[in-house]
Amino acid sequence: MKNNRTHLLMLFVCSFLWGTTFVAQSLGADKLGPFTYLMGRSVLGFLFLIPVILVLDRMDRKKGRIRKPQTPAQRRELYKAGFLCGTLLFAASTCQQIGIGTTTTAKAGFITAMYVVLVPVLGVFLGRRPGGKIWACVVVCVAGLYLLSMKGGFSLSMGDSWVLACALLFAFQIMTVDHFCTRVDAVRLSCAQFFTVTVWSGAFSLILEHPTLAQIWDCILPIAYAGILSSGVAYTLQIVGQEGVEPPIASMVMSLESVFSALSGWLVLQESLTPREFLGCALMFGAILAAQLDLKSLPFLGSKKQTAP
Repeated sequence: MKNNRTHLLMLFVCSFLWGTTFVAQSLGADKLGPFTYLMGRSVLGFLFLIPVILVLDRMDRKKGRIRKPQTPAQRRELYKAGFLCGTLLFAASTCQQIGIGTTTTAKAGFITAMYVVLVPVLGVFLGRRPGGKIWACVVVCVAGLYLLSMKGGFSLSMGDSWVLACALLFAFQIMTVDHFCTRVDAVRLSCAQFFTVTVWSGAFSLILEHPTLAQIWDCILPIAYAGILSSGVAYTLQIVGQEGVEPPIASMVMSLESVFSALSGWLVLQESLTPREFLGCALMFGAILAAQLDLKSLPFLGSKKQTAP
């Protein structure tokens, strides 16, 4: 079972960057259409990763390693991975943006994070059966998300349905990344993914929103923060991190973006957090920590070693 601590840390940093990008996304949504904003952040993520790839290739040559695809089959695998992951990411982001327009931000955040449940469910259909401990941790994580995000009753509107579709698409994207992350170079996959998102969002932006350079420049700081940190850095960390982490646990760690979004709003924007919301954060952190524990190693649960007479 793959659950490497270094890769877990990468996913933790990834969720932190996604969560703290909430402010940038809010500012960007006030000034630009969703496709234009998505195009801006994606093209920056794509451009940011090109020099990263060149530097890594140079370092590899000095060490006698080869990161670049060498055969036509390897290149086709990379292009296929970038197209599939990028198309799913574009579709998920689009559904989320449409849904947010007609539902509350808190409810949208809660429903989006439901990929924490959908990933292990999809895994069952792919022949992966998470143990009872993982299912228990998923349930606790969802309970924490509910306490953190939801206020009052819960009912599905049309906007909520769009966000639910977004959660399903994000679950497929996580599973697709898990399939390709050990087959192709992770940084090149991330770069190809953002090239695909740029093409899709750019086409829809030009057809539906007709943005001007002045509008985009006026929103350059939120775009830059989301493009470089959330897209270029965080999504690359997702791909690299998933190389060493099982999909159900990876989805739980990445769902911490809801916690970091709430905490960053509390610390930076002085938004209030109720005791219920703090409890939700604690439950999510606790569930993710519990998912990493080897229960057999605990003295009160594990088997006792037999000592020689």
